Amino acid sequence: MTELVEHGQLFIGGEWTDPLGTDTIRIVSPHTEQVIGSVPHASRGDVDRAVAAARRAFDEGPWPRMTLEERIAVVTRIKDAIAVRHEEIARSISSQNGSPYSWSVLAQALGPMMVYDAAITVARAYPYEEHRQGVLGPILVRREPVGVVAAVIPWNVPQFVAAAKLAPALLSGSTVILKPSPEAPLDSYILADIAREAGVPEGVLSILPADREVSEYLVGHPGIDKVAFTGSVGAGRRVMEVAARNLTRVTLELGGKSAAVILPDADLETTVAGIVPAAWMNNGQACVAQTRILVPRSRYEEAAEALAAAAGALVVGDPLDPATQLGPLVAQRQQQRSLDYIRIGQEEGAKILSGGSRPAGLDRGWYVEPTLFGDVDNSMRIAREEIFGPVVCLIPYGDETEAVRVANDSEFGLSGSVWTADVDHGIDFARQIRTGTFNVNTFSLDMLGPFGGYKNSGLGREFGPEGLSEYLEHKMIHLPAGYEAGA
Repeated sequence: MTELVEHGQLFIGGEWTDPLGTDTIRIVSPHTEQVIGSVPHASRGDVDRAVAAARRAFDEGPWPRMTLEERIAVVTRIKDAIAVRHEEIARSISSQNGSPYSWSVLAQALGPMMVYDAAITVARAYPYEEHRQGVLGPILVRREPVGVVAAVIPWNVPQFVAAAKLAPALLSGSTVILKPSPEAPLDSYILADIAREAGVPEGVLSILPADREVSEYLVGHPGIDKVAFTGSVGAGRRVMEVAARNLTRVTLELGGKSAAVILPDADLETTVAGIVPAAWMNNGQACVAQTRILVPRSRYEEAAEALAAAAGALVVGDPLDPATQLGPLVAQRQQQRSLDYIRIGQEEGAKILSGGSRPAGLDRGWYVEPTLFGDVDNSMRIAREEIFGPVVCLIPYGDETEAVRVANDSEFGLSGSVWTADVDHGIDFARQIRTGTFNVNTFSLDMLGPFGGYKNSGLGREFGPEGLSEYLEHKMIHLPAGYEAGA
């Protein structure tokens, strides 16, 4: 039986503080449907306190005025502490959101370490000041920290997304209020402990678990200089609308409906082995999941058979069992959403090739079988709308021109992949796809390059120098004619 984890305080400005309100958030196991923990629900008053602390720390405190190497030392200690506690972090997240433990170790714990490490590499090489020759004389271009950041993160990969926002924000010299999802706040308490031990100065970091209403108050707070949000398209639109009242800068990492395109010359065994974990990763609860698989009609039957067999062989069960490959969905509403889309797909005329219901023998917990639909037309709702569950579409195409058209025929543009015997041809194919990230004969996410989406998949970028730039303001200083730097 999972031990009940209960917290009674909030992490505000680097200190454990009693909440102003009495509301709590109960965390329910998606495997047992039993309460496994509780934390205080942050109130608007708690937001005010956190923003005030962050504002003081930025305007008057040492953090933005430290050298880059001093900030790097603190962020390095955060990364190293995550390494020490990675198993605890992975178990905490799997218990809350159903991620298979073996996947959580890599993506929910070790993945954030890689994010911090890559951000440090980028920060060291970044040009914070540069001299240019302007039209009217010499100029100095500076990049300075953006200020107080509201970082709103989802429940599916909470520590990974937190790192994607915290690492560049902290390294830039900004201060942060982190708002975890109410479905998965327990791991954020581990992060708070780590931040204190790492020496994050007073006021620089607050962590406030809360629901959508308090999140909206945070996003619209006049003391916030930038909002960094990851979540659904609908929520992203609302964040942008609320932030616009104060002209607050925003970056939005939103949804996806990414296409994995199998070209006629692809080795099917290798391709299936690469696509299956990319399609059903994290129980299908991943914005970058390859949920539309495009297959040439000439190879449709063999591909359908191979993919259906692979999906059917995935081990479904307790997320804390190391053998599990697919766990439960985070909440009953997500389970019902997937089951509703499975019904919709059948009504639209698609054919279930594998899965399609609750797994046998798992009557408790919010489980859905890994489901593969065949005979899918790209106009169907199951091919156009983000399901965020273990439901994948197999779509036949004629020639490569049609494959490009179908891959691009989406309101999303976050990820994708192509599978071919000719890598150079795969690169040419990738150049034609309107997405922020793409893969040739692989599926990965490199933290030294920019990550983000086209179209409804978001605004701005995370990772790489492009991601760090999102947390910096650009200033131009005009210099007198004849001035030479270093003279």
